[in-house]
Amino acid sequence: MEFIQLGIGRWLHILSGVMWIGLLYYFNFVQAPALAEAGKDGTGAGITKHVAPRALFWFRWAAVATWLMGAMLLGGNFFKAFFFLDRAFYAIGLGAWLGTIMIFNVWVLIWPNQQKILGMKPASDEEKAKARRTAFLASRTNTALSIPMLFFMAAAGHQGTFFG
Repeated sequence: MEFIQLGIGRWLHILSGVMWIGLLYYFNFVQAPALAEAGKDGTGAGITKHVAPRALFWFRWAAVATWLMGAMLLGGNFFKAFFFLDRAFYAIGLGAWLGTIMIFNVWVLIWPNQQKILGMKPASDEEKAKARRTAFLASRTNTALSIPMLFFMAAAGHQGTFFG
């Protein structure tokens, strides 16, 4: 059982995390600038109709899988890490909190607003403009948080090196 939890669980955590953060970077560094250019000549429909909804599907569920696999890997130490009850779990606890903030942003701020932007939910032009700004800020926040989150994920395995 430990092999499944630590072996397969760790790989699923890493793979889903790569997908989640990879899509986050894709949205921020590739799709957003491409859509801005495509908006100028009216060629963005393929992206907004076919690519974005599919990418957002994988983005949302990779976030869930990453968070759940991380919680599973912590197992009985989840509360120690999440609530900083044991110094040995401070690094991974910080990473867990950053991931929790990020998954909140994905499901509560980014996804509902992207549905309006992409026309999956009815919205006025004013509502779409507000949705664009909210989704943009939440996505950029996640991009910024991903750097320390990845650091603390890696640092947790090297606690003594980074934190004495």
